Amino acid sequence: MFKRTILDCGLPVVCENIPYVRSVAMGFWVACGSRNESPHEQGISHLIEHMAFKGTNNRSAREIAESIDAVGGHLNAFTTKEYTCFYVKILDKHFQLGIDLLADLVINSLLSSEDLEKEKNVVLEEIKLYEDSPDELVFDLLTQTILNGHPLGHPILGTPETIKNLNRNDLVQYKERFYTPANSCLAIAGNIDFEQIIKECNLFWTKLKGKLYPEESIPLKIQGKSCLRNKDTEQVHLCVGVPGFSRQHEDRYTLLLLNTILGGSSSSRLFQELREERGLVYSTGTYYATFRDTGLFTIYAGTSPKYFSEVLKIISSEINDLKENQILEEELNRAKEQVKGNLWLSLENTTNRMSRLAKSELFYGEFITPEEVLKRVNAVSADDLIRVSRAIFKEELLTLTAIGPFKEEDDFYLRELQTYL
Repeated sequence: MFKRTILDCGLPVVCENIPYVRSVAMGFWVACGSRNESPHEQGISHLIEHMAFKGTNNRSAREIAESIDAVGGHLNAFTTKEYTCFYVKILDKHFQLGIDLLADLVINSLLSSEDLEKEKNVVLEEIKLYEDSPDELVFDLLTQTILNGHPLGHPILGTPETIKNLNRNDLVQYKERFYTPANSCLAIAGNIDFEQIIKECNLFWTKLKGKLYPEESIPLKIQGKSCLRNKDTEQVHLCVGVPGFSRQHEDRYTLLLLNTILGGSSSSRLFQELREERGLVYSTGTYYATFRDTGLFTIYAGTSPKYFSEVLKIISSEINDLKENQILEEELNRAKEQVKGNLWLSLENTTNRMSRLAKSELFYGEFITPEEVLKRVNAVSADDLIRVSRAIFKEELLTLTAIGPFKEEDDFYLRELQTYL
């Protein structure tokens, strides 16, 4: 059963009662991520997330960790390009502790200057770790290339320069600007009593204050191009990407199926062709990310430098096949069943259900039921797939980024890109 209410402080709360489980998943979601940062603030959203766990007015960092470990729960947070989430998963009998911990982290974090200097070093090490992971770094390189000049292109972790220059006052002012009731929501899913949950929420979240500030609208300027980064690696890690659809675009379900067919699983076209049939890669796949005003559709592969051009040729061939040839009904139906099966299986997890509630509240303004999702997936036709493939895989928008042992003076790879993409 789904219910929604507004706390006395103005914070929306969305709840779903699942009486047959023993857990409760709770999340505080704020519509604030790397896209909200000015150039000199890059990484501040993620840094504030880190600092919340360094201690509050009521608990030290150790006490925060010990309090959740003592009941076998899980407390964590993450930052994306458009939102930050603090969440806890806990046994239903300890739900009050979960609400208390979340409110304490969000509202009462000390953000002390001493802790900030130590945590800045932690984030700098995280950036170095990321730089040592080319299979992850290449995705950021693609985003920065396609969305160059827009805050969505900023790295979530920030840069070493921006992180070093941030101070406590920066964090306090930024948090006051975005961590407000009108810009946030509390989502709860599990074995709960709605009236009791709201009563406890009103008790712990009274101090969340602030007004919603209008966000500056920065236009997107998207143009396809290629970017190669030289790095001493055994493999070339490459991404071929195009702008996708926004979060509320009517064709998002068609693109979801397109993602499934092209590279979303081990039975997908690219996995079967690149790995199973030709043995050119160990890892490959496609990924679809949605944002408020745009999206990204990405094809990834990791391969030896000698297979680079062959992998590009196969990717290009599969893209053209989707644009020109209608998919067989059997393959379309299989993709639909895969999407529907994944959805139903995900709903057996209370954390996933909590996430669906929060995203519905923050980004859609309505609760989209699983049945409605299935209805829209079932409505997608083979003609829709061709139409959407032609709409997104436009030659002028195709962008390739790659990280590998390239020589700056060697233009062979750039010629390969022009040949196949």
